[in-house]
Amino acid sequence: MSRAFLEKSFYDGEEKKRTVALLRSIELREKISDYLEVKDSIKDGFDLQEQETISAAKERILAYFEANNKDWEDWRWQMNHRLRDSAALAGLFNLSEEQCALVRKVGMRYRWAVSPYYASLMKAHSEDPLWIQAVPSINEMDESGHSDPMAEELTSPAACITRRYPDRLIINATNQCPMYCRHCQRRRNIGEIDRHKSYQHLLAALDYIRRNKEIRDVLITGGDALLLSDRKIDWLLGELDKIAHVEIKRLGTRTIVTLPQRITAELCAVLKKHPPVYINTQFNHPREITPESKQACDRLVEAGVVLGNQAVLLKGVNNNPHVMKKLNQGLLKVRVRPYYIFQAKDVKGTRHFITSLKEGLVVMEKLRGYTSGLAVPTYIINAPGGYGKTPVLPNYVLGKAEGSVLLRTWENRVIEAVG
Repeated sequence: MSRAFLEKSFYDGEEKKRTVALLRSIELREKISDYLEVKDSIKDGFDLQEQETISAAKERILAYFEANNKDWEDWRWQMNHRLRDSAALAGLFNLSEEQCALVRKVGMRYRWAVSPYYASLMKAHSEDPLWIQAVPSINEMDESGHSDPMAEELTSPAACITRRYPDRLIINATNQCPMYCRHCQRRRNIGEIDRHKSYQHLLAALDYIRRNKEIRDVLITGGDALLLSDRKIDWLLGELDKIAHVEIKRLGTRTIVTLPQRITAELCAVLKKHPPVYINTQFNHPREITPESKQACDRLVEAGVVLGNQAVLLKGVNNNPHVMKKLNQGLLKVRVRPYYIFQAKDVKGTRHFITSLKEGLVVMEKLRGYTSGLAVPTYIINAPGGYGKTPVLPNYVLGKAEGSVLLRTWENRVIEAVG
């Protein structure tokens, strides 16, 4: 057999392999053709047209409050000028008297407030995914559901504590938030007055942690943990650092999304003192990812904080596989790891947000394999009664036999594998 024949056979084989690979590439691209067709129509906060709209809204809000850009960058100014009555909404978004009357009616039952920053991202119509997260809806008057579906009041062995797992717990440190999200699971705690928990209550929580040496992971939340003062955050993290069996601290906050001005250099200096610190936030829609929220994420990452996202699957906001994919891909670009997608809880006044389990599984089916594994969070249902997070997955295991398993791949190919 001549060398020329061997070389020709080798190159013919390589060419065939390359052809197979190219055909597979075309097939793979076709798998996401539906997403490629619509992804540019799903705007994020970096879109130039969105930026123009946001800039105009910002100027309108500043004029309304007779404020300037320096005020806008001050998170305390943002908190003091939250929109919380129908007159402010009407003045800024040209609402009708009928619309204002509905906001007032719901507001008499459930408190609401929106930071000027988040208001600049919203569009004043009932199908806007940001508007419906922020502004009261007549749907909230539905009395079905539960005020405390997670039975937090029955899982609180000490002041401020919620404990549902063997080695970790929550400290509920405040009821205050920059924005009172309309889908909030703890709306029963909001009340009419912003209140941080007292030092006495926090000391009782810390004492409980000291006495229970199996606790290695503590989540500080509320409300919003980052609305505590820098001094109190420093003190609380410092006290946890002194407890030898506490390995990690976590902070629950949506300020990155609703009030990114809160992520100041001073706050980051505090957080940098107390590693390891993990922050879970809640981006629910790509338009919430803006240059301002990216700057907040950058500051936190540079301070050594590890960032994760816990989205809530919300009807009319993100119960669309393409929207959720764009959201999760956008989060990775600002260094936030998609962690959970929560099924919305059966909280009184929020049932209009609840999607079917089938919708959630469709979202997950269109993520796994169709995008980076880093962009695939875990789909979670919180078991009623405080029995914890339960992952819900599409069924990829079709059967088992001795030494093998029958699998369904992300492409719906059925394959037998060793296992």
